[in-house]
Amino acid sequence: MNKRSRLLIVLIVVVVCGVFLWPTYNWYFNVPQDMKDLSAASREQIRDYSESMAETDLKELQSIAVKSPESILSEKYDFLADYAEEQYKIEDKDIPSEWMVKDVLAVFKNRDKALKTIEAYYADLLLSYKEDQSGVLQLGLDLSGGMSILLQADMESLAQRLEHSPTDTEKEEAVNQAIEILNNRIDKFGVTEPQIRKQGDDGIAIEIPGAADPDRVNSFLRGKGSLNFHIVNDDATSAWNQYKASHGGKLLDDNGHPLDSSVIDAGLVVRGFYTKDSYGVDEYQKDLVIYEEPGLDGIHIVNAQVGSDPLTGKPVINFTLDREGGEIFYKLTSSHVGETLAIVLDNKVKAGARISEGIRESVRMSGFDRSEANDLALVLRTAAMPVDLNIANQQSVGASLGEDSIKEGLNAITIGFLAVIIFMLIYYKGAGLVADIALVLNLFFIVAILSAFNLTLTLTSIASLILTVGMAVDANVIIFERIKEEYRLGKSVEASVKAGFSKAFWTVMDANLTTLIAALFLSQIGTGTVQGFAYTLAVGIVSSMFTALFVSRLIFDFSIQQLNIKKLSIGWGIK
Repeated sequence: MNKRSRLLIVLIVVVVCGVFLWPTYNWYFNVPQDMKDLSAASREQIRDYSESMAETDLKELQSIAVKSPESILSEKYDFLADYAEEQYKIEDKDIPSEWMVKDVLAVFKNRDKALKTIEAYYADLLLSYKEDQSGVLQLGLDLSGGMSILLQADMESLAQRLEHSPTDTEKEEAVNQAIEILNNRIDKFGVTEPQIRKQGDDGIAIEIPGAADPDRVNSFLRGKGSLNFHIVNDDATSAWNQYKASHGGKLLDDNGHPLDSSVIDAGLVVRGFYTKDSYGVDEYQKDLVIYEEPGLDGIHIVNAQVGSDPLTGKPVINFTLDREGGEIFYKLTSSHVGETLAIVLDNKVKAGARISEGIRESVRMSGFDRSEANDLALVLRTAAMPVDLNIANQQSVGASLGEDSIKEGLNAITIGFLAVIIFMLIYYKGAGLVADIALVLNLFFIVAILSAFNLTLTLTSIASLILTVGMAVDANVIIFERIKEEYRLGKSVEASVKAGFSKAFWTVMDANLTTLIAALFLSQIGTGTVQGFAYTLAVGIVSSMFTALFVSRLIFDFSIQQLNIKKLSIGWGIK
């Protein structure tokens, strides 16, 4: 491969790594801390905050307009000036050089429109920060603080669901599925991606970095995730809605039964139908009356995927049931043709479909947009918790230790990095500069790759980075010593460099591959902090091999062929 091709590859890698690293750099150095804290909240909290700020800002603007009509709009409300400018362009009006408060308010047709515009600004801002946070290098529990929770699977509840004493295989499958469900639920609670791992035969350890509300996290952990299919009673629904329209106050008990038992028949229950709002939060639409006894438990769902209708191209949800569930579902749908089937998740109706014929194992549902279909497919796959989980232990971890650890870790990396750089410059002189450039690029590549894969940085990861800094020059040392030997034999500079890299290649490769194999085994067998150490070490090994064998060689070749260097500066006593 010629120098131009190698240089192009190096430049492409640097640019790609820069793109990977930018979100992390921007998040930790440019985003204000108050925005980080707000975006870490749940979507419900972001909605409440946005609505509150809209009310506050509008009242402030109206007060300013009354007291001082000629007041210039402050920079805080530049987003309203942008909106007003768009409206002026639409109406073909002259845009003022400076926006006054009264002119901006006059753009809005009514108060609700103004509130919605301000609310949308805050919501978009915080939700975009929330999205950004999911793509940056995360800090682990030991660095950022957070919560550590140990859950215990209730095998008695599993036995009740299976109607027999569970086997070891069934216990393991139930705990593994519970872990998958917990991973998929976490976004609802607006916390940083947790570390969830199995502990023992029936335990689940969860570490949630960052600030997390214990009450909200507890409700997320304890939620049963019950997913069931119920038949809707259309006549009872109509009767209930008429009754509700003519009566006020509390009409239902906590279980969804009307306080006036004469409104609907026994065995029926009232449930709310919900859809997602613009924040992705459940929003109540209407009441439905369903049969309290579920027609089918969601535990029988084997898989659910989103597809497309071959004729219309619209999204459809396809899910399959196990054999027992298929028989139950066929009997249910066959006896209720022409009625509505409701999908009920945690006592909320999420979707409904009219039954046209008896359905056995494979079920197809339509009537959703792509986003709704993906969300519902996720619910169908993961919502039914196979076993109840009890909190065995829960503790909060402060962030002060993390701050000290980060400082000490960064100091260690800086000192070690500088020590290696100075040593290489002193001992290997000009060649040491080549090694230092490779070392800087190596550290840059490692952090960029960790950021690209959204890995979590822990104390052990920092230790691995420090170790990698020390190991990163090993390959260069081996190569430089081989070049020295060839140069002492009287070979030319170009021949010495070529022979040195060629003869050192397999030595460097073997040494790094053995360490890489150990790191890969650690990443698969180890858990928690051991995995973090292994991942960082593996990335560091691959990166150091690339910089030593590829980048360093490119710099040497460029110096020899383009700068016409006739003597090697590769150590003391070398002429």
